[in-house]
Amino acid sequence: LRLVALAALVCALASLTAINLLHHVSRADRRVRGTWLGIAATATGFGIWATHFIAMLAFSPALPTAYDVDLTIISLLAAVMLTGIGFSVALRSDSAAMPWLGGAIVGGGIAVMHHTGMAAFEVAGTITWAPPLVAASILLGGLIGAFALWLGLRSQTLSARLTGALLLTLAICSHHFTAMGAVAITPDNAIAISASAIPSAWLAIGVAFISLLILLLAFVALTIDLRERRRASLEMQRMRDLTDAAVEGLVVCDGDSIVSVNESFARLAGLTPEQIVGASLAAWVPDGSKRDTLFALLGQAIETELRNGEGALLPVELIARQINYNGLPHTVVAFRDLRDRRDAEAQIRYLAHHDPLTGLGNRASFDHRLDREIRFHRRARRQLA
Repeated sequence: LRLVALAALVCALASLTAINLLHHVSRADRRVRGTWLGIAATATGFGIWATHFIAMLAFSPALPTAYDVDLTIISLLAAVMLTGIGFSVALRSDSAAMPWLGGAIVGGGIAVMHHTGMAAFEVAGTITWAPPLVAASILLGGLIGAFALWLGLRSQTLSARLTGALLLTLAICSHHFTAMGAVAITPDNAIAISASAIPSAWLAIGVAFISLLILLLAFVALTIDLRERRRASLEMQRMRDLTDAAVEGLVVCDGDSIVSVNESFARLAGLTPEQIVGASLAAWVPDGSKRDTLFALLGQAIETELRNGEGALLPVELIARQINYNGLPHTVVAFRDLRDRRDAEAQIRYLAHHDPLTGLGNRASFDHRLDREIRFHRRARRQLA
């Protein structure tokens, strides 16, 4: 029972390492992306392999057992290679179905590794399989593996990563223990263990080494994750400092949802940033057609009205652009307050037709009014004096 618990622990550790490393791969530069993908595949493949053989050490048929060297090595390579293929597919952005397909491939890799490992298992007896349980184990590994990568990769949040790692652990363990339930061994003294096979005690040493390697990779993944989080936090703080220094109000949107605002926009809206974040942009820009135009014509100035916290409508000019915020594409919208400009334009129009000292209408105002009266009286066929 302790070996079974150890197998589950190693599996969980490898799964969590895999999900964290996959997130790092998705953010890594193209030049090193392949290297990190290989590290993630190695950690996960070794984890699948170690889980299988630790559980096999707990499987004691009370008969002489050993393991074929070549097939044992092939089972490890198969786990690493198929896991790598599955991960590379899951990280593709061609379609939303790619994480599902990649997870299913990883589930297939679990099955290939398991049955290759069982082919390496030598015992003084005959092994028979129950086909329904074998089919069920393959189906469980594929379906849960597909769901694990879809859920684990769709968000950067800790809860999504932990849930994805838990499901990947469940995919590996459910396949192994369901498939082992399909095994029946009939003792046969006529079957001898080959001389070149690895004794179970030697295999235990190899599994211990692999487990230590997984622990090392898990530590590396944790270190990378903490460093990335710290770097992202510093970048967000630097961006926040820069935006707070801007005169225009700046709003960062994920779709129509506001995820960040600067102090200038908060003052314009008459609320605190905490009261604004999480709301829909439609709450502040009520004109739906102007919002659609804003997002359709990025970089083009749009004049509309902003509804502030008190419900008053303020004239503003909006410009939207695409940015990379916290590693993901977002839209930043700049709000420029037009009240001063509108007041200045109104003052210019007033001064153009009035004397600045007395406030009385000037010559331009007199000429404009006279032309208007002349046109009116001509249409009405009346005299003007």
